[in-house]
Amino acid sequence: MKKTWRTLAALASAGTLLLAGCGSDSGSGSSASAGGSDTEYKIGITQIVSHASLDAARDGFKDGLADAGIKASYDEQNAQGDQATASSIANKFASANLDLVLAIATPTAQATAQVITTTPILFTAVTDPVAADLVASNDAPGANVTGTTDMNPVAEQIGLIKQIVPDAKTVGILYSSGEVNSAVQVELAREAAAADGLEVVEKTITTTSEVLQAAQSLDVDAIYLPTDNNVIAGLDSVLQVAEERKIPVIAGETESVSKGALITYGLDYYELGKQTAAMAVKILTEGADPATMPVESQKDPQLVINTTAAERMGVTIPQSLLDKADETVK
Repeated sequence: MKKTWRTLAALASAGTLLLAGCGSDSGSGSSASAGGSDTEYKIGITQIVSHASLDAARDGFKDGLADAGIKASYDEQNAQGDQATASSIANKFASANLDLVLAIATPTAQATAQVITTTPILFTAVTDPVAADLVASNDAPGANVTGTTDMNPVAEQIGLIKQIVPDAKTVGILYSSGEVNSAVQVELAREAAAADGLEVVEKTITTTSEVLQAAQSLDVDAIYLPTDNNVIAGLDSVLQVAEERKIPVIAGETESVSKGALITYGLDYYELGKQTAAMAVKILTEGADPATMPVESQKDPQLVINTTAAERMGVTIPQSLLDKADETVK
């Protein structure tokens, strides 16, 4: 049967009750009327690469739907960091019988939005949906695409550097040259670093395999990692260099701190995924139209500190920061 939001749109335009139809670009995957207790929705999930943050967002989304009592079958696909593969997945989903698509991270969201124009698309882990040409505006997306942004408090994150290393003069930033989300964060990081009297040393990569060499080329007092998919997928390589050279690593999100980075004032991607699931529930069962659903963001970033990482990186965390931490991990 046709999805609730698409059915309501048809009713508005035709003034006639439609009892059958399709739920995606080529047909519906619902086994019963939208929102009914027997409905099982068919959902495609496309993810640009596997790493802790994106995996957490995916798991949060699925758990959020389950918690809401939504029955769903999933077609889960991972592009393994390759844009051509992301495009192939998007084309597959365009011709599939899906009720909704979840696109995790900017590259997969862009690939999906280019070829799927009627099936609802929700994105998550997208830093700047407007700059990525996914929505007309965050308040009024305007088409079949909306979701949750992971724009993080970059200035506050950069501000942690001098609190940890007061005499720091330089900060290294690793990011992918082809990721729009990273470019947005790096520009914010440059501005914040300049305000703190820090010189920025940038190293760009194109694939995760280049992360180790890029990290080894940095001669800096601290390293800042934006929420860049290729870099975070290669986090272990960055940590290896940082621990050997006693360089603190400030991360853009909490999962990286759990994995060994030093500190962040950042987002919880599992909760971001659950927030995206709540939007999906509205689309699938309440007739909400993505075109008029504002992009949502996480409201309460968390200060998370890894005390074991501090020891490995030769850093003493000020007690004032420890006292303010929402969570400390080892």
